[in-house]
Amino acid sequence: MTQDRAHKNELHITHEFLSYMLGVRRVGITKAASSLKQRKLINYNRGIIEVLNRDGLEAAACECYWSDKETYDRIIQ
Repeated sequence: MTQDRAHKNELHITHEFLSYMLGVRRVGITKAASSLKQRKLINYNRGIIEVLNRDGLEAAACECYWSDKETYDRIIQ
């Protein structure tokens, strides 16, 4: 969703900020990011997350991504 708003593949965002934003522990963000990195969907280093495979990332997301995206699109339009 951040990439949707930023319109870029490179996002300047830390694991710490993501954990705060999502209300989870930082270690959970690190584990999830590591898994996505191993699957070559993202790359990350020192506060920069790069989306490498948008289609793969969308496929890995839960159905709530599409529900939230539809709601956001409907409200903005």
